[in-house]
Amino acid sequence: MPATALSGEVRNVDFADALGERYLSYALSTIMSRSLPDVRDGLKPVHRRILHAMQQLRLDPGLGYKKCARVVGDVIGKFHPHGELAVYDALVRLAQDFSQRYPLIDGQGNFGNLDGDNAAAMRYTESRLSPVAQEMLDGIDEDAVNFRPTYDGEDREPVVLPARFPNLLANGAAGIAVGMATSIPPHNVGELCAALLHLIANPACAAGELAELVPGPDFPTGGVLVEPSDSICQAYETGRGSFRLRARWATETLGHGLYQIVVTEVPFQVQKGRLIEKIASLLEEKKLPLLADVRDESAEDVRLVLEPKTRNVDAEMLMEQLFRLTELETRVPLNLNVLDPFGVPRVMNLKEALQAFLDHRRTVLQRQSRHRLAAVARRIQILRGQIIVYVNLDEVIRIIREGDDPKAEMIARWELTEVQAEAILDMRLRALRRLEEIEIRKELATLATEEEQLARLLSSEKKQWRTVAKEVSEIAAEFGSGTPLGRRRTELAAAPEPVEIPAEALVEREAVTVLCSEKGWIRAVKGHNVSAAEQKYKEGDGPRFVAAAETTDRLIVFGTNGRFYTIGVDRLPGGRGHGEPLRLMIDLPNEHDVVAMFPYRPGMELLVAATDGRGFVVDGEEAVAQTRAGKQVLTPAEGAVGRVCVRAEGGDAVALIGDNRRLLIVKLDDIPLMTRGRGVILQRYKSGGLADCKVFRLADGLSWRQGESRTRTETNLVPWLGARGGAGRFVPAGFPRANRFS
Repeated sequence: MPATALSGEVRNVDFADALGERYLSYALSTIMSRSLPDVRDGLKPVHRRILHAMQQLRLDPGLGYKKCARVVGDVIGKFHPHGELAVYDALVRLAQDFSQRYPLIDGQGNFGNLDGDNAAAMRYTESRLSPVAQEMLDGIDEDAVNFRPTYDGEDREPVVLPARFPNLLANGAAGIAVGMATSIPPHNVGELCAALLHLIANPACAAGELAELVPGPDFPTGGVLVEPSDSICQAYETGRGSFRLRARWATETLGHGLYQIVVTEVPFQVQKGRLIEKIASLLEEKKLPLLADVRDESAEDVRLVLEPKTRNVDAEMLMEQLFRLTELETRVPLNLNVLDPFGVPRVMNLKEALQAFLDHRRTVLQRQSRHRLAAVARRIQILRGQIIVYVNLDEVIRIIREGDDPKAEMIARWELTEVQAEAILDMRLRALRRLEEIEIRKELATLATEEEQLARLLSSEKKQWRTVAKEVSEIAAEFGSGTPLGRRRTELAAAPEPVEIPAEALVEREAVTVLCSEKGWIRAVKGHNVSAAEQKYKEGDGPRFVAAAETTDRLIVFGTNGRFYTIGVDRLPGGRGHGEPLRLMIDLPNEHDVVAMFPYRPGMELLVAATDGRGFVVDGEEAVAQTRAGKQVLTPAEGAVGRVCVRAEGGDAVALIGDNRRLLIVKLDDIPLMTRGRGVILQRYKSGGLADCKVFRLADGLSWRQGESRTRTETNLVPWLGARGGAGRFVPAGFPRANRFS
């Protein structure tokens, strides 16, 4: 294309600079026009435009409803150039009494429910403004706020609403912008009004004083707030924090010692249907061993019935388990990130947010008073002109009948203004009665008094704050705690004491057999007395470790690196497949292997030893690890590895055999009890190292396996008895060539 065909200016711009500039513009647009509410009216632009459009449609609380499609059409056509579904979703949320603490829209039809079902299409639903929304819009036609051109310049929209109602904290807000977010839970307006009045009376008060008057959020779905008061106070002082919210529940006695638990309120923004699905899923996965069944008996109210497994199940324990595993307990965040009156996003504390609302109300009061003062002055001017008519009635009639320019003649004759002259010419004959003159003089006196009062109000800051306080008191009387809508729904309770839930209460107890193959694939097969040889393995693999356990047990694994690892048996894969690699569950290095595997039992003691013949006895509790990395207990010397880990209780002697086929029997009491380390010398070797060891009772003799089905027991053990650290003697005749006792 020739250069002459190009229009406009062409500039060379660095790509990073151009991208940054455009992304910044997008971020600011998202922050200012979509995601963050204004601290003064607590609304985002879409909500403000919806309310303004509904007011223009005269959808006042006392009048009839109109189709939501009509409202959405006006909003997207005049004010909000976005998708109709986005606008309708915002409208629906303003009408949901389970989403808004004080709904701004009175809806008629299906606007969704607590189960998470969507609202009906906008062509079926109808809406009008609620009394709360009317308070938000009160005074908008009295020059209370600034207006700006709409996106197409054909109309005008309010920059902010007058907002007699403290909507920001009363209804809350949530949104995600670019690089920032906001999350404000709803509060009780009666408590907010008490804090506002206290702030008017004591402007220098601390945020902590206001937190005493606003003890915590008040959610539309109720629930029980169990956050400590100190934490709540700190959240309000900083503008950041979170609140721990639980469902409300109670027990119902059924007779014969049976009972059931009934949940009557779920936490805020938790979908009841999804909650029931989660509980049912946990039941199927056998992660709720104390719960037998869950069913939904809700109608208009919430009634979620939980049946315990037996009458002996503790209700507190069962609910604590559900609180930990489901959304019956949630954390509601507080991030009071809002747009200040200058349009700057920042995090405010409780006092700053309340003070911004009061400053806005004072500004609105001043603007309304000036607007009313100007209207009163215009009316007084007109009435004074009309009084001239009554005083000079005959002359006025003559001028109007005979004058070429009556308006100019009256202005010149009585020094009238243009407004007065126009009002005289527009008067009807019926208004010339004597009675009307009396009414005008009365109205003049009334307006003069009002004019004086308005002038005093505008000149006195003290009177202005007194008027604002009166407005706040009126809001408290109309929507406060003494009304059905304003009654506190969320109970404030003390923070619960930590409840220790036994491991067996978290998993359904079931007998299983843990199988681990030669190549390290592990699984849990239902039942005991399972034949490992009869199970299926991958090609080239076979059985190695077999351990009878229960799903509530913890499986202890000892590696050649001297570390102990712990795995919950309930986390092991089932026995239908080949299992999963053990190394995916624990951090066992590739150069090391598994030595032993067994379920943990309280009070157990273990004998651990390395190939260099060093070892010790360790308490079983010391072998329980808390992380995947395991716990280092035995520290083998350089060139040695862990070789033995056997139970140390139930015997009084230890038989040690080396690779050199020398057997040594020492007393178990001679081996020290340690927590970690290399240990003491158990047996010495000129060549090779420790092959195996066994704890047994001397009186019963030493037994070892011969072949697959035979066992031999040696009772005359005197030749092999010795002190710890000896070399031992050659094994008895018939001892296995593998140098293993089993």
